[in-house]
Amino acid sequence: MPTSLLHLALALAALIAALPAAAEEPGKVYRVGFIGNSTAALESNLVQPFREGLRELGYVEGRDLAIEYRWAEGDYGRLPALVADLIAQKVDVLVTAGTPAALAVKRATTTIPLVMVAVGDPVGTGLVASLARPGGNLTGLVSIAPDLEGKRLELLREVAPKLSVVSVLMNPANPFHALSEKQVRAAAGVLHIRAHLVRVRTASELDQAFEAILRERSGGLIMLADRVFLHNRARIADFATRNRLPGVYAYSELVVGGGLMSFGPSYPGMHRRAAYFVDKILKGARPADLPMEQPEKFELIVNLKTARIFGLTIPQSVLLRADQLIE
Repeated sequence: MPTSLLHLALALAALIAALPAAAEEPGKVYRVGFIGNSTAALESNLVQPFREGLRELGYVEGRDLAIEYRWAEGDYGRLPALVADLIAQKVDVLVTAGTPAALAVKRATTTIPLVMVAVGDPVGTGLVASLARPGGNLTGLVSIAPDLEGKRLELLREVAPKLSVVSVLMNPANPFHALSEKQVRAAAGVLHIRAHLVRVRTASELDQAFEAILRERSGGLIMLADRVFLHNRARIADFATRNRLPGVYAYSELVVGGGLMSFGPSYPGMHRRAAYFVDKILKGARPADLPMEQPEKFELIVNLKTARIFGLTIPQSVLLRADQLIE
């Protein structure tokens, strides 16, 4: 072979070797199954960053990528059927948010890779062997931090110094809440606050929960991270506002909707980061070998308009720590 042709052949070989795996199979369309806990409208702020993350990595929907969406509409009982449906569609990778959805996938398949977003305690709930080496077909992003619920309760005490009783919205159908309950009880004991645990599994139980909170004459509200609560955020925020009940929530969406404060990781940011895991898996990485990631930062958002309605003065110590103030 002439030298010039040899050099050309070597250059072409190097170029082909450098191409991303997603482009190695001409005409291949990867199928991603996305299981949302709520509805498309209520989770648009999460889906959009995920799609943008995939685009930034070179994927074009309709050309080499198709996303199959399924929505639980706030009902965990629908998760097994949604998972089974996507498995039947032969998706290449699944994406879920929260512990209940991840557990539904784990029970259904050991072969289809799963990228988990915002799971609470994946080791304690048996989802993975460890954060560093998950093992099996699951990996993704963790939403926990040491004593997260304690920090939320401390924030509530700062803005409501006379707080003596706090109601805590939790979902017994969410296995992660067993750990959260321990955190709340421990923090409440240190702060000499009585924790009134209000267990809600479905939206149909919310009115009864609200009545129980009022009976207890709670001075504040803590809402644990749970997609049933996120799905019904308008009802919860409206209840708190009507009853001048200061609360600290796991999701910023409740503060935008009129709640007082939220403290937690950026869930849109975690969904954007999930695209990185999807990309790695589509290029051949095994979920078992992809370390799970923990949040680097937790955001504090305060609604000053709501504080004025409640007649509260937010301490300077809280204002200086806030990442966002809503006027």
